[in-house]
Amino acid sequence: MNLNDLIFIDSLPSLDLHGFDRETARVAINDFINDNIKMKNKFVVIIHGIGSGILKTTTQKTLSCNKRVIEFKINPFNIGCTLVNINLTK
Repeated sequence: MNLNDLIFIDSLPSLDLHGFDRETARVAINDFINDNIKMKNKFVVIIHGIGSGILKTTTQKTLSCNKRVIEFKINPFNIGCTLVNINLTK
């Protein structure tokens, strides 16, 4: 299963970044990924909103630097969310 197969994302664990600044968002994203690795959640959603794009850019940079993230993409039905596929094996 990959990100293209996801249909119902409401049941996935999510992190809402509304109101965060860049650095706080970066730390929260990494903590969220680590917590979901421990809970064995392969897919998660990060809500960054549309706005000026600062949180979206921060989310993409943080996820691209995280070695445990297999892939991520903007949700095609809601561009304010990013879908993330996590590598649960070391």
